[in-house]
Amino acid sequence: MGTSDRPPGTRRPRGTRWRLAAAAAASATALAATLAALPVASPAEAAVGAGTYAVSNSGSGLCLDVPGASTAAGVQLQQAACGSGAGQKWALTAVGGGFRITSVASGLCVGVRDASTSAGKAVEQESCTGAAGQVWSLTESGSGYRVVDTNGGKCLNLKDNSTSAGALVQTNSCDSAATKQWAFTVAGGGSGPTTTTTTTTTTTQPGGGSGDGSGAWPSDTGSVHQTTTVNAGTFFDGGMKRYYGIGDGGQGESQDPMFEVANGGTIQNVFLDAPAGDGIHCLGSCTIRNVWWNDVGEDAATFLSPSSSATYLVDGGGAKSAADKVFQHNGAGTVTIRNFQVHSSGKLYRACGNCTTSYKRNVVMDGVTARSTKVLAGINTNWGDTARFSRITVYGTTSICDKYKGAPKGEEPTKIGSGADGVNCLYQASDITQK
Repeated sequence: MGTSDRPPGTRRPRGTRWRLAAAAAASATALAATLAALPVASPAEAAVGAGTYAVSNSGSGLCLDVPGASTAAGVQLQQAACGSGAGQKWALTAVGGGFRITSVASGLCVGVRDASTSAGKAVEQESCTGAAGQVWSLTESGSGYRVVDTNGGKCLNLKDNSTSAGALVQTNSCDSAATKQWAFTVAGGGSGPTTTTTTTTTTTQPGGGSGDGSGAWPSDTGSVHQTTTVNAGTFFDGGMKRYYGIGDGGQGESQDPMFEVANGGTIQNVFLDAPAGDGIHCLGSCTIRNVWWNDVGEDAATFLSPSSSATYLVDGGGAKSAADKVFQHNGAGTVTIRNFQVHSSGKLYRACGNCTTSYKRNVVMDGVTARSTKVLAGINTNWGDTARFSRITVYGTTSICDKYKGAPKGEEPTKIGSGADGVNCLYQASDITQK
């Protein structure tokens, strides 16, 4: 579709759910209200990047350990008193989809035995091959992080949720149990691990590259065919699998989404491929992390909350072949897009120009690389929309910011200009690199 963008609440089978989502979003917590439009990562988002860490379990206070600091492959990991052995330093290296975690003592990689995708499987040190089962993603949870095997979507955990020294490490389904939360403390000196994270000066974003969306397009680990919308709830890790099967792969309106994400939820490590309907619907504030659209259908993602304090974070990933728009902002609040790449598309972002309710909408782009894409952002200046840009790289002819006069539902918005103006379209020449 063009600039006649779909208003919230018009999809026939989901009107009731949208009204419920709107009510929930209207009572968003004070935490969401403190998140501003500027592209500043929260401490949890910025805390763990490439580096060397001690890793402690939030449930037991004990540390991830290689028994006896063994250098042999196939040794299952355990938890032990922090500082009690040489096998408690772990190097994180950014790879496509997450991190490789390596024992400093042995040089071997943390992996799931036999690359199993089942729960209850041993987590061991293995020869580093880059194979499935050796890539891990980190998601904020409680006082630490879930450490998720991107191959199977299972979380690093202790056998029987044990808090005893010597308990073996294995995978299990992800939930909020304290033994499935891990804290990362920069290794070397100091008083040793604590249950809080330590901020580093280097942040490695999903998707590789230098945090500017320039990384290589990754490969999927398998495919999943689905024909009905999946409720992703508050957390969904796709294990870097490719999901497809809804809609016709075209621009027809009123297609169902592949995933619906609840207010405050996260969806990560997913490929979407044609046909993928209307992509992802965020019913409230949400995080879309390391999601890759091989072929955008109707839209890649739609942001729906009516709350002005709603915040939507697109962190890493990329999109190809969006005939019209990649991200559609029908609700209110602020969308932040960082470390993202877009190829062969119309607009990367469009604030709805004729939805039922005329909200003020904001978008922040930081570290975006665009190739063969016509427009980065289209906003409605008569409603006070803003678009901020930093660390943008464009290949070919791309309009950074198009300005429209938004219109009532049933009418067409009018394009009234483009370019930086210090009020609605906010960037300087130094923020844009043309190649």
